[in-house]
Amino acid sequence: MKRALMIQGTGSDVGKSLLVAGLARAFTERGLRVRPFKPQNMSNNAAVTPDGGEIGRAQALQARAARVPPSVHMNPVLLKPQSEVGSQVVVQGRMVATVKARDYQAWKPRLMHAVLDSFSRLTDEADLVLVEGAGSASEVNLRAGDIANMGFARATDTPVVLVGDIDRGGVIASLVGTKAVIDPEDAAMIAGFIVNRFRGDPSLFADGMRLIAERTGWAPLGLVPHFPEAARLPAEDVLGLAGSGPRPAGTVTVAVPVLPRIANFDDLDPLRAEPGVSVVLVRPGTPIPAEAALVLLPGSKTTIDDLDVFRAEGWDIDLRAHVRRGGRVLGLCGGFQMLGRSLADPHGIEGAPRTVPGLGLLDVETVMTPDKRLAAATGTSLPDAVLFTGYEMHIGATHGPDAARPLLRLADGRVDGAVSADGLVAGTYVHGLFAHDAQRAAWLTRLGTVSAGAGYEAGVEAALDGLARHIAAHVDCDRLLALAR
Repeated sequence: MKRALMIQGTGSDVGKSLLVAGLARAFTERGLRVRPFKPQNMSNNAAVTPDGGEIGRAQALQARAARVPPSVHMNPVLLKPQSEVGSQVVVQGRMVATVKARDYQAWKPRLMHAVLDSFSRLTDEADLVLVEGAGSASEVNLRAGDIANMGFARATDTPVVLVGDIDRGGVIASLVGTKAVIDPEDAAMIAGFIVNRFRGDPSLFADGMRLIAERTGWAPLGLVPHFPEAARLPAEDVLGLAGSGPRPAGTVTVAVPVLPRIANFDDLDPLRAEPGVSVVLVRPGTPIPAEAALVLLPGSKTTIDDLDVFRAEGWDIDLRAHVRRGGRVLGLCGGFQMLGRSLADPHGIEGAPRTVPGLGLLDVETVMTPDKRLAAATGTSLPDAVLFTGYEMHIGATHGPDAARPLLRLADGRVDGAVSADGLVAGTYVHGLFAHDAQRAAWLTRLGTVSAGAGYEAGVEAALDGLARHIAAHVDCDRLLALAR
């Protein structure tokens, strides 16, 4: 069949990623070979692929929805922000450069070749490719050389469905306004629109759907109600990162300092799903809560810069007090590196070359190295021999006396991580530990609570099935399929 359809948005975080995931599962259930595709993504929440690269976490979830392994070709250009004005550029799974935002505009025409190559590979193996745009379709200031939205749609003659988010307000203006500001030839690529995240009586917005259709000439393809179970699925953007919300008395508190370049924060999702755990996101300007049983330092895209922020917030003082009270600390990847005596970046991989003191809670030292390790990881934790699964995505090597007490033993015989002499502080380079039910249960036992026993991965599958049913009930999927070409 070899059809493609592109889902673009009136803005960021309007629900494009989850709509593509739900549609991927819905069309897969119909017996179609579906592949997700995002030409260009910007995210520090990445996933490792079996072919040894990295892509945006959303595309990995969409691949799971389509019941296929993730591939670097599902997200051929991944931008990983390192500052307010610059990002690492990952092409077909491998980092190729670090560029400033202004300079990146000159890169885009060169990257279109990789985008089209990956798209061609997916169309060769699929009945339907569901393409996700990036940001807003109305960013006409970035239209020249575009590879993420209308530039891609026009280059491949892929029809577009435009999504607006009614929950944030102004959805009529955002959809009609998009038609007003984009090039008429770009507007002609848009075949229809979807209004997402509606709350209340849908009949009250019937006139709104009609008005949008009249003003734009685009077909109304669906009014999708808010889907609460989406909270069980990994969020791609840090904007979607939320704590557990109010929990009953007696829950265990896990405190997570939120740093500017937090990465791979889906490590938190399995803990947030546990009814006996309250995940508290510690925002700038607030202290680490004294009642925390565990302080978890997640990954970072710019570890030394984030360590500077950690100190500027006074969280280093809070953390030392937490350990003196007998509280536990776990550092994941960049968080692990921060916990050591020193952190060196002699090659200037994350910025200007420098060496800084670490938080000093683990007797180890880290040196940043140019080589990046991207691999799945399985094994057992030490000394309790509990199984885990996860993945490695890091630069740098960490050594020192506390590394002689590793946290994990991998299936290939290597050991990973470090544990302090008193056992309260630990770090590891492995992401995804808490997604393994047995490993999560072991950690919760250490914290003085019990896991609910619900399978995390099974819960993700159930949420994807529910999302597919939800979208199929409120979107004209038959028409979407007819529009694809």
